[in-house]
Amino acid sequence: MGIADDAVEIRAHGWRTLAAVHSLIENALERALQGEHGLSVVEYTVLDALDRQDGWHMRMRQLARAAALSNSATTRLVTRLEDRGLLTRVLCADDRRGIYTELTPAGKRLLEHARPTHDRVLREALAEAGATPELAPLVAALRELEPRPAR
Repeated sequence: MGIADDAVEIRAHGWRTLAAVHSLIENALERALQGEHGLSVVEYTVLDALDRQDGWHMRMRQLARAAALSNSATTRLVTRLEDRGLLTRVLCADDRRGIYTELTPAGKRLLEHARPTHDRVLREALAEAGATPELAPLVAALRELEPRPAR
Protein backbone atom coordinates (compact mmCIF):
# COMPACT_ATOMS: atom_id res chain seq x y z
CA MET A 1 0.00 0.00 0.00
CA GLY A 2 1.36 3.44 -0.96
CA ILE A 3 1.27 6.70 0.97
CA ALA A 4 -1.90 7.84 -0.83
CA ASP A 5 -3.57 4.53 0.03
CA ASP A 6 -2.55 4.93 3.68
CA ALA A 7 -4.11 8.41 3.80
CA VAL A 8 -7.36 7.11 2.35
CA GLU A 9 -7.44 4.27 4.90
CA ILE A 10 -6.76 6.67 7.77
CA ARG A 11 -9.63 8.93 6.67
CA ALA A 12 -11.91 5.94 6.17
CA HIS A 13 -11.04 4.61 9.64
CA GLY A 14 -11.77 8.03 11.14
CA TRP A 15 -15.09 8.21 9.33
CA ARG A 16 -16.08 4.70 10.47
CA THR A 17 -15.19 5.61 14.06
CA LEU A 18 -17.24 8.80 13.88
CA ALA A 19 -20.17 6.91 12.37
CA ALA A 20 -19.98 4.28 15.14
CA VAL A 21 -20.02 6.91 17.91
CA HIS A 22 -22.86 8.80 16.20
CA SER A 23 -24.92 5.63 15.78
CA LEU A 24 -24.42 4.57 19.40
CA ILE A 25 -25.49 8.00 20.68
CA GLU A 26 -28.38 8.47 18.27
CA ASN A 27 -29.84 5.01 18.97
CA ALA A 28 -29.68 5.53 22.74
CA LEU A 29 -31.26 8.99 22.44
CA GLU A 30 -33.96 7.74 20.07
CA ARG A 31 -35.02 4.96 22.47
CA ALA A 32 -35.09 7.22 25.52
CA LEU A 33 -36.72 10.28 23.95
CA GLN A 34 -39.34 8.20 22.12
CA GLY A 35 -40.06 6.02 25.15
CA GLU A 36 -40.20 8.77 27.78
CA HIS A 37 -41.43 11.81 25.82
CA GLY A 38 -42.83 10.68 22.47
CA LEU A 39 -40.14 12.63 20.60
CA SER A 40 -37.70 11.50 17.95
CA VAL A 41 -34.11 12.76 18.03
CA VAL A 42 -34.73 15.06 15.07
CA GLU A 43 -37.92 16.44 16.66
CA TYR A 44 -35.96 17.15 19.84
CA THR A 45 -33.24 18.81 17.76
CA VAL A 46 -35.78 21.13 16.11
CA LEU A 47 -37.41 22.09 19.42
CA ASP A 48 -33.99 22.65 20.99
CA ALA A 49 -32.80 24.80 18.06
CA LEU A 50 -35.90 26.97 18.34
CA ASP A 51 -35.53 27.26 22.11
CA ARG A 52 -31.94 28.43 21.77
CA GLN A 53 -33.19 31.44 19.82
CA ASP A 54 -34.20 33.04 23.15
CA GLY A 55 -37.81 33.64 22.21
CA TRP A 56 -37.09 34.47 18.59
CA HIS A 57 -38.01 32.48 15.56
CA MET A 58 -36.11 30.82 12.74
CA ARG A 59 -36.64 30.73 9.01
CA MET A 60 -37.38 27.28 7.64
CA ARG A 61 -34.04 27.06 5.86
CA GLN A 62 -32.18 27.94 9.10
CA LEU A 63 -34.12 25.21 10.85
CA ALA A 64 -33.26 22.77 8.05
CA ARG A 65 -29.56 23.50 8.57
CA ALA A 66 -29.84 23.19 12.35
CA ALA A 67 -31.55 19.79 12.04
CA ALA A 68 -29.38 18.61 9.10
CA LEU A 69 -32.47 17.99 6.97
CA SER A 70 -33.50 18.83 3.44
CA ASN A 71 -35.96 21.69 2.99
CA SER A 72 -38.79 19.29 2.11
CA ALA A 73 -38.08 17.02 5.10
CA THR A 74 -38.03 20.08 7.35
CA THR A 75 -41.40 21.22 6.01
CA ARG A 76 -42.93 17.80 6.69
CA LEU A 77 -41.42 17.70 10.19
CA VAL A 78 -42.60 21.22 11.01
CA THR A 79 -46.09 20.29 9.84
CA ARG A 80 -46.14 17.24 12.16
CA LEU A 81 -44.88 19.30 15.11
CA GLU A 82 -47.36 22.07 14.32
CA ASP A 83 -50.20 19.51 14.20
CA ARG A 84 -49.12 18.41 17.69
CA GLY A 85 -49.22 22.04 18.90
CA LEU A 86 -45.47 22.14 19.64
CA LEU A 87 -44.57 24.92 17.24
CA THR A 88 -46.20 27.41 14.95
CA ARG A 89 -45.42 29.11 11.64
CA VAL A 90 -45.54 32.86 11.26
CA LEU A 91 -45.37 34.88 8.04
CA CYS A 92 -42.47 37.32 7.86
CA ALA A 93 -43.73 40.91 8.08
CA ASP A 94 -40.94 42.20 5.80
CA ASP A 95 -41.05 39.43 3.20
CA ARG A 96 -44.41 37.76 2.68
CA ARG A 97 -42.64 34.79 1.07
CA GLY A 98 -40.68 34.16 4.27
CA ILE A 99 -42.01 31.81 6.92
CA TYR A 100 -40.70 31.70 10.45
CA THR A 101 -41.09 28.87 12.91
CA GLU A 102 -41.59 29.48 16.63
CA LEU A 103 -41.82 27.24 19.67
CA THR A 104 -45.23 27.23 21.38
CA PRO A 105 -45.63 27.12 25.16
CA ALA A 106 -46.54 23.41 24.84
CA GLY A 107 -43.38 22.81 22.81
CA LYS A 108 -41.32 24.64 25.43
CA ARG A 109 -42.84 22.53 28.23
CA LEU A 110 -42.18 19.26 26.38
CA LEU A 111 -38.62 20.31 25.67
CA GLU A 112 -38.04 21.24 29.32
CA HIS A 113 -39.25 17.76 30.35
CA ALA A 114 -37.19 16.02 27.67
CA ARG A 115 -33.92 17.94 28.12
CA PRO A 116 -32.80 16.14 31.32
CA THR A 117 -33.45 12.79 29.60
CA HIS A 118 -31.47 13.91 26.56
CA ASP A 119 -28.55 15.14 28.65
CA ARG A 120 -28.47 12.02 30.85
CA VAL A 121 -28.60 9.61 27.92
CA LEU A 122 -25.97 11.59 26.04
CA ARG A 123 -23.62 11.39 29.05
CA GLU A 124 -24.28 7.65 29.41
CA ALA A 125 -23.78 6.96 25.70
CA LEU A 126 -20.52 8.91 25.63
CA ALA A 127 -19.33 7.01 28.71
CA GLU A 128 -20.19 3.72 26.98
CA ALA A 129 -18.39 4.79 23.81
CA GLY A 130 -15.40 5.99 25.85
CA ALA A 131 -15.13 2.54 27.44
CA THR A 132 -14.82 0.94 24.00
CA PRO A 133 -11.13 0.95 23.03
CA GLU A 134 -11.77 1.61 19.33
CA LEU A 135 -13.99 4.62 20.12
CA ALA A 136 -12.18 6.02 23.18
CA PRO A 137 -9.81 8.37 21.28
CA LEU A 138 -12.70 10.09 19.50
CA VAL A 139 -14.68 10.44 22.73
CA ALA A 140 -11.61 11.95 24.41
CA ALA A 141 -11.34 14.45 21.54
CA LEU A 142 -15.02 15.33 21.93
CA ARG A 143 -14.53 15.93 25.64
CA GLU A 144 -11.76 18.39 24.80
CA LEU A 145 -14.34 20.45 22.92
CA GLU A 146 -16.60 20.81 25.98
CA PRO A 147 -16.72 24.36 27.30
CA ARG A 148 -14.75 24.88 30.47
CA PRO A 149 -16.38 26.73 33.38
CA ALA A 150 -15.30 30.38 33.67
CA ARG A 151 -13.03 31.14 36.60
